[in-house]
Amino acid sequence: MSAQAVGVVGFVVMVALIFLRMPVAVALGLTGVAGYAALNGWTQSLLVLSRVPLSFASAYDLSVVPLFVLMGAVAARSGMASELFQSINTLFSGRRGTLATATVGACAALGAVSGSSVAMVATMSHVAVPEMRRAGYDERLALGAVVAGGTLGILIPPSVMLIFYGLVAVQSIPKLFAAGLVPGLVLAALQIGVVKMATLLAPHWAPASAPAPWRARVRASLGMWKLVVIFLLSIGGIYAGWFSPTEAAAVGTFATIVVARLASRMSLAELVAAVVESSRTTAMLFFILLGAIMFSYFIVQTQIATSLASWVVSLHLPRLSVMLIVVLFYVLLGSFLESLTMILITVPVFAPLAQGLGYDLVWFGVLLVVLIEVGLIHPPMGMNLFVLQAQVPDAKLGQMYLGSAMFLLANAVLIVLLFAFPEIALWLPRVLY
Repeated sequence: MSAQAVGVVGFVVMVALIFLRMPVAVALGLTGVAGYAALNGWTQSLLVLSRVPLSFASAYDLSVVPLFVLMGAVAARSGMASELFQSINTLFSGRRGTLATATVGACAALGAVSGSSVAMVATMSHVAVPEMRRAGYDERLALGAVVAGGTLGILIPPSVMLIFYGLVAVQSIPKLFAAGLVPGLVLAALQIGVVKMATLLAPHWAPASAPAPWRARVRASLGMWKLVVIFLLSIGGIYAGWFSPTEAAAVGTFATIVVARLASRMSLAELVAAVVESSRTTAMLFFILLGAIMFSYFIVQTQIATSLASWVVSLHLPRLSVMLIVVLFYVLLGSFLESLTMILITVPVFAPLAQGLGYDLVWFGVLLVVLIEVGLIHPPMGMNLFVLQAQVPDAKLGQMYLGSAMFLLANAVLIVLLFAFPEIALWLPRVLY
């Protein structure tokens, strides 16, 4: 059996193990070790396995992950999400669909301090859904706004998904952060556009709110100073060249804790809870990454990426047609795989292919995260849908499906814009670096 055939069999076995409910980290690790052994023998495979954890644990760049995760946990537990939601709601008051708009806006702003989509949905489900229900919003709009808005957390920096993509594809994390900012803001604007379109076509879905006086709007604007300070210190520090990503994560986390304490919004017990929560999340992410590294070593040995790229070139298809196939593949893959898993098992194959077709790998990383966002919200297996249902048990699954499907239009438009105008993602990195 050829190396490529072994690689295909290994990929199928890995997916089958995940379908059989084996933990993703174990499925990746077992397939990687066994596949590597099939190609190079068990002695070599076990030798590589013995070295991976040490080199993995000593990687300085990985320390950015637990710090950004902790920063997001502190921001969520300190009530910043609720305060931000109310501030944006006041700013946009007097229009139809204000609460749904505030939900998307709050998610975009919170994305600047939290790189987790799951955490965003869990937080906003408790903040926004009860408010929209009390105001008489249609369930489809209320639930869809939370599910879709939550995806902004993995595109607007600091993004955990962009960090992992950068590590796997060996790309600059500061450049990826810069590349994700403008598309993230564009996606937020497109999601607000979906809200406006829904309220125009079905006005009964969202009653108009009473306009707030201008003094209240000014106070609401000033009330967002916490997130502005944190963003300028952490992400702004990266763009300005003051900090490396790891240093910025440490500064941002410390600033978030200090701001939360100065505002008397976080007790010591809540801080400890945030540390415990982020520790569990980080352990889960690193365990998955450890298995994925072993799997990627196996994939590299099979030379599937090289063979796939050569095969695609031999077809003489337009490069846009090839990328359309890649887009459809990721949409399908999002039906049954978690976002981090998608990055770890596909980037070693598709990143070289995209580069061989002449696409910038920083641009490809942004496109990949947008496609992962689609997987997080499209029926029937979108992760954000299950997170929302866990937080709002009385929410009907059909209503969530219809609401999330409506917001997929925003992602589709952004994907088209990224292909038509790559500078949306590449302009800021070129200006800054």
